Amino acid sequence: MTIQIKTLDMEPKRQTFGHVARRIGEGKSATRYQEATLDVQATTNFHYKPLYEPEYWTYDPRKTRVVMEDWYKPLDPRQYYYATYNISRATMNQAVERSFTFAEERGLAEKMSADARKQVETFLLPLRHLHWGANMNMTEITQRGYGTAVTAPAIFSSGDHLGMAQIVSRIGLLLDGQTGVSLDMAKEVWVNDPAWQGVRKLIEDSLVERDWFQLFVIQTLAINGVVFDLIYKMGDAGWKDAQLTIAMLTVFMTDWRADESRWSDAVIRTVAAESEENRALISQWAATWIGAAVEAARPLAAAFLTDNGAAAEAAGEATVARARALGLTL
Repeated sequence: MTIQIKTLDMEPKRQTFGHVARRIGEGKSATRYQEATLDVQATTNFHYKPLYEPEYWTYDPRKTRVVMEDWYKPLDPRQYYYATYNISRATMNQAVERSFTFAEERGLAEKMSADARKQVETFLLPLRHLHWGANMNMTEITQRGYGTAVTAPAIFSSGDHLGMAQIVSRIGLLLDGQTGVSLDMAKEVWVNDPAWQGVRKLIEDSLVERDWFQLFVIQTLAINGVVFDLIYKMGDAGWKDAQLTIAMLTVFMTDWRADESRWSDAVIRTVAAESEENRALISQWAATWIGAAVEAARPLAAAFLTDNGAAAEAAGEATVARARALGLTL
């Protein structure tokens, strides 16, 4: 008896879904990112307008003053969808776990001086509250935004901020022997320390912004570009004798900032290039909120670095240069 194995090449009747094919062309194979992103958002057949905001439909492009002919133009250059996002963040988390294991096995936290612990509790741990505010902002962008090309990466960013708030909290637990005392102290600092009140007001002001694309500019350009960059770079100036330990536990933040900026910059550049009206409006928002972020961060930089806020000014200048590179007129 002989067995003969034959193979047949079967050409599929279609390469992708119809709504994707209408964008990329019939007969073309689509990527997983395209299939998970293009025209996924519902646009018709809503039951009724929301009672809490009856002037808009559930998904309504009028929820921002900027106007786009097609909200699927600002695609994510990272091409993140659920699987690729989780794979990327799992890799980052593995690096974080290795750093924490290294620090715990060698008792690095116990070797910090009292002054170094105080410095970390005052200038790093309150950041968990800022990340939580950023999480809320990105979630708001997700639910008010228009077009899956923007709203899907926005909820990924929201998850990033939640994860980083947890990691900062974990640093506190490492310092206090898992008692949570350091986190209670950090909350007290966030609420009452004069150095943090400008930053706290900035994030709380952003929480009530209803124009979702203005909120996108506030969070990704002003808060991320000025405040987060400033705080994590302040550590480069030295956490006293805790510098090596804290730098090792927060090194992943550098990778995240570069990854996040790659996406958010692409969105701002694309939307601003759509029309001169968009460019002028986004430029106005950027100038206003970058300036507010610098003023908010100035007391923090002055308290940590005793530089009279010069580091905050430098962070603002770098962010303005970044905005101009995106085509904004500041």
